[in-house]
Amino acid sequence: MDTSTTILQVAMILIAARVMGELAAYIKVPTVIGEIIAGVILGPSLLGFIEADGLIWVLAEIGIILLLFEVGLETDIGELASAGTKSVIVAIAGFLLPFASCFTISYYGFELEFLVSLLIAGTMTATSIGITMRTLTDLDRDQSHEGHIILGAAVLDDIMGVLLLAILFNFITSGSVDLIGTSKILLFMAVFFMVAPAMAKTISYVINRWESVSETPGMVPTTIVSLVLFMAWLSHAIGIPQLLGGFATGLALSRRFFLPFGVALKADPEFSSRVHNQMKPVIQLCTPVFFVTVGLSLDLSSLDLSSVFFWIFSVTLAGVAILSKVLAGLLIREKLARRIIIGMSMVPRGEVGLVFAEIGRHTGLFNHEIYATVVIVIAYTTLLTPFWLRLFYKHYGHLVED
Repeated sequence: MDTSTTILQVAMILIAARVMGELAAYIKVPTVIGEIIAGVILGPSLLGFIEADGLIWVLAEIGIILLLFEVGLETDIGELASAGTKSVIVAIAGFLLPFASCFTISYYGFELEFLVSLLIAGTMTATSIGITMRTLTDLDRDQSHEGHIILGAAVLDDIMGVLLLAILFNFITSGSVDLIGTSKILLFMAVFFMVAPAMAKTISYVINRWESVSETPGMVPTTIVSLVLFMAWLSHAIGIPQLLGGFATGLALSRRFFLPFGVALKADPEFSSRVHNQMKPVIQLCTPVFFVTVGLSLDLSSLDLSSVFFWIFSVTLAGVAILSKVLAGLLIREKLARRIIIGMSMVPRGEVGLVFAEIGRHTGLFNHEIYATVVIVIAYTTLLTPFWLRLFYKHYGHLVED
């Protein structure tokens, strides 16, 4: 693809995201829905103008990394820590229940192959942090008590999903599971979340000092974006999701950061506010590209709507995938309305589920019908969860409040 075509496609993505986002806001639904639908319209599902590959995927990755940076920047680490036990319960239950139930349905109910059933189950364990947190932000609930529980659970769910992906991919390609390699990834994750925020905090201290003597504008957004991307690369280099590097950097630069080592540096709320204000336009420019790309990745035109297997399997799989996530939220001690919200927020699979599905297609484990079924379940949970959340808050939001 030549450069001019790519430039035109990026322009189309940005304009479509803005138009559909504004339309979504006008009809009182989360703007993320409009952006995903923009991708569905531009992609293979309808017009087929753009494919989600090459530079588009790179820009989308940068968008989700910056979105998670903003989530971390606005997170009260004290509130997040206080929700720790509940987040762990929701994450583990939200991982095990969908995996066990979807594997049982696939392997025993529909008599699919063992590896195929495992990969389908893995796909259904995922939770899209980006879509969940963007929806809560649109609803102004990202910093609520349930928002912190959901964030903690989604981060843990993503980590467990990466471990499962590593195990399954190793199993598929070599026929054996490397427990030593998996243990190393888990250890690296633990070390990363202890060291990375302290490292980012130290570097931000240097940036703050550097800005005070700089004679050129744009020091903060340039250096902070570079720092976020470096931390994302570092997290990827040790085998964990790149977006968690962005999240860890945001936590380190938040006003209420107090993790070990970072506490030795004097907190500067004014610098944190400056970072937030100057980074916001950059984040608002980049993050819609990610959500449009999610829509571009959904090829709904490939679905065989006349297939009886497709309808039975997709409806069954969707029902089990949704109910198992909602049930995970019901296992903690909170108000019933809040537990339902937490469970519903863990439902969207989004880009995480698509990674699993693409591995199934690429390795030949998923035939066209199974791949299409998995994609439509991912699309359903991704597109409709923000609607459910808005409707629930509209009618029962008063029951969620303290």
